[in-house]
Amino acid sequence: MIPAPAITSLALPNDQDASGRSFGPEEREALDQVLASGTLTSTKGTFVARLEKDFARRIGAKHAFACASGSAAIHVAIAALDLEPGDEVVTTPITDMGALSPILYQAAIPVFADVDPLTCNVTAGTIEAAISERTRAIIVTHLFGNPCEMEAIVALAQERGIPLIEDCAQAYGTTYAKRHVGTFGTIGCFSLQQGKHITCGEGGIVVTDDDDVARRMYLFINKAWGYGDPNPDHYFLALNYRLSELQGAVAYAQMQKLDRNIAVRRERAAELTERLRLVPGIGTPVVPAAGVHTYWKYAIRIDEKVYPGGPPAFAKLLRDSNVTSAPRYIQKPSFMCEVFQKRRTFGKSEFPFSIARAEAVDYRIERFPGTIEGLAHVLVLPINERYTQEHVRYVADAVASTAQELTVQRG
Repeated sequence: MIPAPAITSLALPNDQDASGRSFGPEEREALDQVLASGTLTSTKGTFVARLEKDFARRIGAKHAFACASGSAAIHVAIAALDLEPGDEVVTTPITDMGALSPILYQAAIPVFADVDPLTCNVTAGTIEAAISERTRAIIVTHLFGNPCEMEAIVALAQERGIPLIEDCAQAYGTTYAKRHVGTFGTIGCFSLQQGKHITCGEGGIVVTDDDDVARRMYLFINKAWGYGDPNPDHYFLALNYRLSELQGAVAYAQMQKLDRNIAVRRERAAELTERLRLVPGIGTPVVPAAGVHTYWKYAIRIDEKVYPGGPPAFAKLLRDSNVTSAPRYIQKPSFMCEVFQKRRTFGKSEFPFSIARAEAVDYRIERFPGTIEGLAHVLVLPINERYTQEHVRYVADAVASTAQELTVQRG
């Protein structure tokens, strides 16, 4: 075990304010250019278009479109597949509600696949167990920036002829088999929300290589209005999900810093892994052999047999050292929230749950042992590109000190 040092309080960079964000003159200059132009809408400006072109080039996608948020990105992806009411979408129970609500808004049914408790990611095996004759899409989430085992998942999706959507909100720069996540499936979705690898406060990006899907995604972001068409019209039901030029300017400047941000996060995470690997009862991130993790957050596993009280007890003591962690990541699987358990959607209709198969909406927690185990043991530590080696040492020392204190309490 790491010798437990005396902890002297150190303020850690926080990604919710300037201390943990990489804003500078580049963002201010871009904003000044937009304001000087007087054009704040992306339909006539240039920054959002430059952002889309740059992002597509970086990850190797044919098309990229910016949109209003990460949730909007998932909604755009679902809408682009043009599902029928009652169609089923297999997804993960360990995700933000913003990745699930769009499925319901498109009148489709979220069907949850269990996860690998070591990574909290879905697998080909758990996805296959959730597929039915009504499955029309699969969504995988690369949680914390750690890639899912994509080779088997892609093979399954192709064998069944089911479109695959990748939720890459936490996975900028993440690769599998030397290929960027977001490019394995039909559509990749990214987020530019406050705490992500790069940010403009709120925002999202969708990518695809499919020309027809790209056309529908572009239209859905733009109220389905055919800009530039000979006889434009509103072709189908859609929203205004556009990113503004002000957001696009910040996001474009942030994009130029993405490679550095990822490199720093990976370097600091490697240092943290090296320092924590000898602490008994602590599991460091498990990364697929073909994968590259880019550490949106640094998730460890706490062995309750070693540390009574598990992640909640650990997190409580870490707070005394000014290290804010997240025990369980989310307090319960997403399907345990009232929107699913009480079917609170549109008035009293319970739509679209009202047209679902009974088995598809069987949201009992005991059906998901991997999810129960994964959430019970996970503790999410903070990390961002402003961390120095001193910050990493401080977090590692705080974890070691907490481990020793809980061990003494157990004895």
